[in-house]
Amino acid sequence: MPKNGTRHLESLRDGRKIFINGKLVDDVTTHPAFRNTTHSMASLYDFQSAPENVERMTFESPVTGERVNRQWHLPSNYDELVTRRQALEAWSEVHFGFMGRAPDHVASTLAGFMMGIDLLEDHDPARAGALHDYYAYVRDNDHYVTYVIVNPQGDRSKATSDQGDEFHSVAVVDEDSEGITVKGAKMLGTGTIMCNEVLVASLLPLKEGEEHYAVTFAVPMNAKGLKQMCRRSYEESASSVFDNPLSSRYDENDAILYFDEVKVPWERVFALRDPQVCRGLFHTAPGHAMQNYQSMIRLMVKMRFLVGIARTVAETTGVVNFPQVREKLGQLSSEAHMIEALVYGMEVSARQVGPYVAPTRSAVISALVLAQQLYPKVITTIRELAGGGLIMLPSDVSDFANPELADLIHKTQKSSVYPPEDRVKAFKLAWDAIGSEFGSRHTTYEMFYAAPNFMNQTMAFDSYDWGRATGMVERMLASYDLEESLADSKNGQ
Repeated sequence: MPKNGTRHLESLRDGRKIFINGKLVDDVTTHPAFRNTTHSMASLYDFQSAPENVERMTFESPVTGERVNRQWHLPSNYDELVTRRQALEAWSEVHFGFMGRAPDHVASTLAGFMMGIDLLEDHDPARAGALHDYYAYVRDNDHYVTYVIVNPQGDRSKATSDQGDEFHSVAVVDEDSEGITVKGAKMLGTGTIMCNEVLVASLLPLKEGEEHYAVTFAVPMNAKGLKQMCRRSYEESASSVFDNPLSSRYDENDAILYFDEVKVPWERVFALRDPQVCRGLFHTAPGHAMQNYQSMIRLMVKMRFLVGIARTVAETTGVVNFPQVREKLGQLSSEAHMIEALVYGMEVSARQVGPYVAPTRSAVISALVLAQQLYPKVITTIRELAGGGLIMLPSDVSDFANPELADLIHKTQKSSVYPPEDRVKAFKLAWDAIGSEFGSRHTTYEMFYAAPNFMNQTMAFDSYDWGRATGMVERMLASYDLEESLADSKNGQ
């Protein structure tokens, strides 16, 4: 039977060290900062295990024969890539695209690693074997894996080793016959409160002498010495589902992870003391391409939802048929369709990677560049459509229980299509998506989760087929010359 929600929740009661509000969390599945979100995550596994969804959402493990999520499937042709995407799309619809680090994200990263495992085999067969066996382990257990692949921000004007603390960022302290010991911090642990495993990687360029920062490995979330320091919980501060329909249920939280001399056995170490190999798993192997292909699938779903909010707002306020409003909605719908078209384009242009297929790196990076610019623009447009209605709202659902306030709500929350309660409900949803602390975090996330836009623009420059583009220009320029044109001019042509 495929993994279900109950099984996932049980797996989180493992003694992991999570800190929030100055205290250690006893049980992440019941704590008021996390309980709704962990159950929302569990609902993904309930969705995949529902009889009507099993065929669409899962496939048989080649080792155990048990059914596991299609996120683990390594597609070998276009049809298999599309089938896999359809499963990921269905999963994203369960959380409306608001869980950026749902299980299918890092599973897709690991799938990309596996597609390019020859990189490790050429470098160190033992590390390749470790990755192969680890992938089989997390696949066959259908584990939820997230990652931390960025160093804590610190002083960005200084090198990794010049932060005043050698172990400000995760680095190798020691190694022996059993494995390596690591110490230091990594960001940003999105979803780490409710995952089973975390992948740790090094992506930033390193100078000579900093090779001990170049390490890629995975550990369970209850590894001895691993500590999570969470940001403020938007779920915990949500007054009700009615008032905060998104933040009360889909706040996957973000954490700084600190590795306090964590022992990592060799069978979980995939790259060591080689910055090029660490980066190569993402950029030579299709790790980066696969993970951000998943991100665009999720964003495609999220954009549909946001466009739906925009139209609902316009209908609620009675302006949906105003020409200028229809223009804005038409623009939004076109932008949503552009993201969808980019996803389909990645599939059509997918490249062969050994026996597998993966989206081309250039196509994925181009999508990231455009999406990072697009998301805040979409949020601004919805704000323009909603206007003051976003803040002309009752303070709390309990206002409806006060007869005097309920009467005022009915007098002030007018709509030609919705009763006052539904108008408030719709605008509370819109505010939570675009204006609340949760909504603001999502704008930041969509703008920066895949690196700053200038970095993606640089990668887009590096990955584009300039030879083909400039070759066309050269062919055009070669089709005529100055002397011939002067002669034609003299002859009256």
